[in-house]
This record gives sequence, structure tokens and C-alpha cells, in this order.
Amino acid sequence: MELAYYSDYAVRLVNSEEPARGKDSLTSVEAIRDLFGGNAQAARRATAADVTRFRSVRARLRAVFESADGGDETLAVDLLNSLLLEFPVSPQISGHDHRDDDGRPLWHMHLADHPSNVTAGYAAIAAMGLAFHLTEYGVDRLGLCQAAPCRNAYLDTSTNRSRRYCSDRCATRANVAAYRARKRLEADRSDSTGLAAPNTHRTTAAGDR
Repeated sequence: MELAYYSDYAVRLVNSEEPARGKDSLTSVEAIRDLFGGNAQAARRATAADVTRFRSVRARLRAVFESADGGDETLAVDLLNSLLLEFPVSPQISGHDHRDDDGRPLWHMHLADHPSNVTAGYAAIAAMGLAFHLTEYGVDRLGLCQAAPCRNAYLDTSTNRSRRYCSDRCATRANVAAYRARKRLEADRSDSTGLAAPNTHRTTAAGDR
């Protein structure tokens, strides 16, 4: 498993809440287990007490994204470093369950956590994954969706650092909203000058054909 994969743990946790919409899906042990994806062994250790702990870590991870998105690189790094100090991991070489065509292990780096509870384990790998992404691609690659009111977190891996939205759906919605805003502005300008907006009076009645 590549270390960059672990950064998705941070994104999944942050996006379990949509503050602007008043939505929070992190309300049960089952919701916590879903965050682990295929890591069923770690997920089974979740208890009801982890719900509150996960929410606390989530707020701290969102603060990292907010600082990065706001251009405060130093604060973003400081906040992430505090998580790394509180939730340490041990990098290890692993080859479990991964074999090449000849049956030999496919060695890769793995983050081994030694948590006192499932929250500590999740926080450790999420923070470390985010740290690897930040140092590999830059602080400005941590963003929050610009399609209001979404504000979901995302990791920008585009070649030209152009990503602004968390998904294609939000990108489309933002483009449509921008188009409609331009049309309203054109109409307002037309009304104020007494000139017809382009193409607004070119329709043909059915009886005139």
C-alpha cells in the first residue's frame, strides 16, 4: 500500500460533515466503520465512545484544510504537526496478501499504528498520509470545494494546480451558476440602457412559419 493512499483517510473523515448544510453522517459506530473502507480488522474495534473522539479529530483535520485553502501554510503545517505528535505511527515494510506472478511478496511501505483506541489508529494514518501528500505536492494542494455551500475537502493532484471543486458534480453546478449569473447581469444592463439583450427577440411564433 502506497503511503499517499492514507491521505484519503483524512478526506473521508473531514467530508463526513457538511457544516454549511447542517449535515453530519458521523453519528454511529457503523458510520465510523464505513470510513475504514476495506480495513475491516481495524474497523471492528470501533465503539460508541469513538464517535465523539472521531468528531474531535475531524475538526482538527478540517482546520488543516481551511488553513491551507486560506493561504496560511505555516498554520496548516503547525496544525498537522500537532496531530502527528499526538498520534504517531511506525513505518514498516510489508508484503502481506500481495504477490507477483511468481508468488513473491510485493514489498511496500505500510504504516503500523499502535493505538489505545480505534480513533487514535485512524487519526495516526490519516495525519501521516496527509503529511506525505503535503510534502510531496505542496500545501496549496489541500483545498476546500469552491461550489458553495459544499466546502468538502479534496486533494489536488492535477498537473497545473487547477482543481477548485471536490467533484465533477460540484464543478458542473458552479459553472451553471456562473453562467446564470452572467445572463442576469446582461439582462440587468440591458434593462438599464433600454437595449434588448442579444438573441432575446429572435424567436418565431408557430403561426408565422
